[in-house]
Amino acid sequence: MEETIDLREYFFILKKKMWLIALSAVVCGLVSGLISFFVLTPVYEANTSLIVNKEVENEMTQMSTTDDLNYVQKLALTYGEIIKSRTVITSTINKLNLDMTYEELSDAVSVTNVDSTQIIKISVQNTSPVVAAKICNAIPEIFSTEVQRVVKASGVEVIDKAIVPKNPIKPNKKMNIAIAMVLGVMVSVFIIFLIEALNTKVKEPKDIEEKLGIPVFGVVPKY
Repeated sequence: MEETIDLREYFFILKKKMWLIALSAVVCGLVSGLISFFVLTPVYEANTSLIVNKEVENEMTQMSTTDDLNYVQKLALTYGEIIKSRTVITSTINKLNLDMTYEELSDAVSVTNVDSTQIIKISVQNTSPVVAAKICNAIPEIFSTEVQRVVKASGVEVIDKAIVPKNPIKPNKKMNIAIAMVLGVMVSVFIIFLIEALNTKVKEPKDIEEKLGIPVFGVVPKY
């Protein structure tokens, strides 16, 4: 006879094992908290922004027409690639005497072109907030020199210099703990239902009818 289980049975199973679900959530949250606070190294992010202008008759002017704006936006994409170039990254490492390889610093630097604007944003992540800010401020200086050499342009200005970040961007301790607790609940519920599904013991009179197809006419009470 096909075995079935209704929602009330699920509810009673979970209610009976609620202590195990709560314990699993607490343990997972505690482990995640210990790892987030004492094992994972905090990472800080510093940010700066540049604006790309077009040089007209030896004067840098902000764009007003659509064609000029489109031109400058494409130029910003080119500048973004130059910022991440080996020359700029390596020069930054040498200038600040960083104990990093080109690949390590390149991975830590993020360049974003703000949609429909002339603005380039540079973000730098590092385990030291001071170093992150120094790198973020050094890159535009080196880039300005390099862009003049490569594309014979000088229409770049720094809008906001990077400041030393106060709080790390990762690990997100609260988020890690919350996710771990949710996973703890999910795993414990899965294990409870798995054990229940594999348990073939007869626990109630109705189990005899469901499993063996034999009607129950009476029950001998246990004293």
